[in-house]
Amino acid sequence: MKSVPGIGAGRPRSAVLAYLSCIRYPDVLVLQGSPLLGAAFALREPSLEAALAGSVFALAGFLLVAHVWTLNDWANVATDRENPTRAERVFSTKGVSSRGLLGFSVGLLLASLLVLALLSPLTALIGAAIAALGVVYSHPAFCAKSIPVVSSVPHVLGGLLHFLLGYSVFAAVDARGVLIGGFFALTFTAGHLNQEVRDHAGDRRSGLKTNAVYFGPRSAFLAGLAVFSLAYADLALLAWYGLVPPALGIVAALLYPVHLVLSVRALRAGLGFETVSRLQRGYRTLYALIGLAMLGALVLR
Repeated sequence: MKSVPGIGAGRPRSAVLAYLSCIRYPDVLVLQGSPLLGAAFALREPSLEAALAGSVFALAGFLLVAHVWTLNDWANVATDRENPTRAERVFSTKGVSSRGLLGFSVGLLLASLLVLALLSPLTALIGAAIAALGVVYSHPAFCAKSIPVVSSVPHVLGGLLHFLLGYSVFAAVDARGVLIGGFFALTFTAGHLNQEVRDHAGDRRSGLKTNAVYFGPRSAFLAGLAVFSLAYADLALLAWYGLVPPALGIVAALLYPVHLVLSVRALRAGLGFETVSRLQRGYRTLYALIGLAMLGALVLR
């Protein structure tokens, strides 16, 4: 298939669709939960103006996370082509060149920052910090993703910043926002460890030294489960101290055993790609329920 060097070349509509097909829509949408909940926790009084700001923010958040994923795909092209679980989704199979995807990714970032700047300078600054973490994690010049332990640092910081990105739309960043954001930092980090376990075989063949490759998939999986456990405990503590609605402590207590059972089953099944993928679908459902519970509790407060 002939590569598309730019959106303006060849058939414009086909070129645009080719670039748009490079966005990982499910992954991008999953990561919208944290910033949108951040905005919900900061919002004091619903209004038409707040709804408009929220809509603008949702667009900017989508563009920002789409940038992070497309930059990651651009940086990973060589290893992804050798990975049987990713080879069919590599952007070059869609007629997009490496240079073209990088330009598209940078364009997504610039568009996102421009929209975020309409909301507040602080929100745009947090967005830029998230993008910087993405560069440190993915770009070949840094490639933190291939450094054991260090690869989790961008996820700890990124999980916090994603929440504060939304929080900053309607409130100044304060201790309450940082403490609640800590819950999302823990879940983001734990999810990243599970993803490394899922991709262990392909990453090992590609020569990447992820946590799962360096320490072994079982150790990385147990570390992820420990961090997930801390996240549930953190949510219960936040509820106990009144930083989030008290009902969320009950939700954490009810859902954690389910998460634990799903994790034990995955561990016993051998932690293969399909097994961990199934676990991911399971705990993402649990976290979707937590997110809905958060929204419901905030509406009823």
